[in-house]
Amino acid sequence: MFTNTLAESRRAQPIPSWAALLHRFYERTGLSAPVLKELKGEEVPPPYQGLLVHSSDMTPTLANFYGQALGLKVLSSERQGDSYKREVILWLAGDARPVEYGVIRICLDRLPPAVRRLVLQEQRPLGDILQGEAIPHLSWPQAFFRLKADAHAGAALGLQHAGFLYGRRNVLLDGSRRLLAEVIEVLAPVAKRGMAANGGKPIARRIPVNGSRSDANHRSLRRMTMTEIQA
Repeated sequence: MFTNTLAESRRAQPIPSWAALLHRFYERTGLSAPVLKELKGEEVPPPYQGLLVHSSDMTPTLANFYGQALGLKVLSSERQGDSYKREVILWLAGDARPVEYGVIRICLDRLPPAVRRLVLQEQRPLGDILQGEAIPHLSWPQAFFRLKADAHAGAALGLQHAGFLYGRRNVLLDGSRRLLAEVIEVLAPVAKRGMAANGGKPIARRIPVNGSRSDANHRSLRRMTMTEIQA
């Protein structure tokens, strides 16, 4: 049985500043955001560590791991000028299984017009669009966390029982270090069948999606605050 965050989260629980976007979408449902326990990268257990603790985009990472292309389902969205926010599910094109719940804010004015149109069509994940359109960018994870599946995220991922989920907060920057997007990504539990094809580990790529040095970004560079990212 899932935790009812409407009833139980009346407790005073501080919400990390980096999780404000998640809180915003939960508020729209009348629920409170789940409690997030921040973890160090090395504290994230396998196979989630390999899926989260890197500086590549999540869409191709999950597509490589599962051996299937990913589809996008938009649960809700809002737009204020060039700030476009949406709550999404990424699902496997082969069997329609949800593999990620996420909330994202995209800076539309930082994208070329053709890419902006693709984003607003709500047919493809942002990572797939950026890769397909060869948009230079840096994926820079800012936090890793654990949460207990609740009635909202758990239902969105098609879960039947409560359990721990793992995720990260990531920012995407353009070549001038301006913010392209910020995203909270929560992975669905990895079934044993999903791990069988690659020995229970994510597929190791020699060159990350975003460039040959990008996998070291989250280790070699300190976390940036939003005020440090160019507006």
